[in-house]
Amino acid sequence: MPLRFSQDIKFLLQRLAKNPLTLGDIISETSERGFSLVIALLVLPFLLPTPPGLSTPLGIACLLMSAQMALGRRTPWLPKKIATIQFPNWFAQKLLQNLHRVTKLLEKISRPRLKKVSEHQITWRINGICLTWLVVLLMSPYPPFSNPLPAVGMLLLAVATIESDGILMALGYIITILNTLFFGSAFYLLYSGATYLIPSIFR
Repeated sequence: MPLRFSQDIKFLLQRLAKNPLTLGDIISETSERGFSLVIALLVLPFLLPTPPGLSTPLGIACLLMSAQMALGRRTPWLPKKIATIQFPNWFAQKLLQNLHRVTKLLEKISRPRLKKVSEHQITWRINGICLTWLVVLLMSPYPPFSNPLPAVGMLLLAVATIESDGILMALGYIITILNTLFFGSAFYLLYSGATYLIPSIFR
């Protein structure tokens, strides 16, 4: 059975063939699923090493969406300047096609499971908190080339939220914890190295 996620992407690809696509269009066409769909679209470029400077604008848009989830909002909102930005046709087409390929893989493992838990308002907020935290890690400049690590967790949580898949959500939580441990260790090593080097320089 096709995922709702796949159906949303197919519809957006059909719409893109006729008219330019904006984030506002995605939100209006997908209702509350627009939260996760927009996040998934914006996070997809981070699954590969991203050019410097790209993480900040995409990350801010993700942060706005995930923070609203954490606050319990069910209707997504974006500032007009962001909502009305048009994706270049080739860029939007490429993003949606790549996301469609990823979704085909997820269809093999994702389905509605533990719906009473996965669709609960508290779970919705927890997912928003995890996504917000992963966005913060995603936007971190250190360690370099680490963008795919939080991006994977964000994509899993986005799809799990749309599909009401409690098992996939649990996997997303585990990846969030692993990311926290990894980035925490990296920053600890950076801090330890700095506290050792700085006194040495001034000796």
